[in-house]
Amino acid sequence: MKVSIKDLSVAMEIKTSGIELDVYSPDGKIHHGDLIMNKRGLTWCKGKTNAKHGQKIKWEDFIKWAESN
Repeated sequence: MKVSIKDLSVAMEIKTSGIELDVYSPDGKIHHGDLIMNKRGLTWCKGKTNAKHGQKIKWEDFIKWAESN
C-alpha cells in the first residue's frame, strides 16, 4: 500500500483533530480511503466517505484486536 500524510501541521502528540492518512494502492492509482487517528481512536473512511460516516474504533478495541492476531 502507498500511505501518505495529508497534513503535516500536527503536534507530536495526537490531539482531538488528529492526523489523516491517505491510503492508495501500491501504484498510487486507486484511492482505498483515509485513516483518521485522534485521541479517541481510529476512523476508516472507505473511498470518499467523510469522517462523520466512517467506521470508528476506540483505541482499547483496536489494541484488543491487534493483540489477538
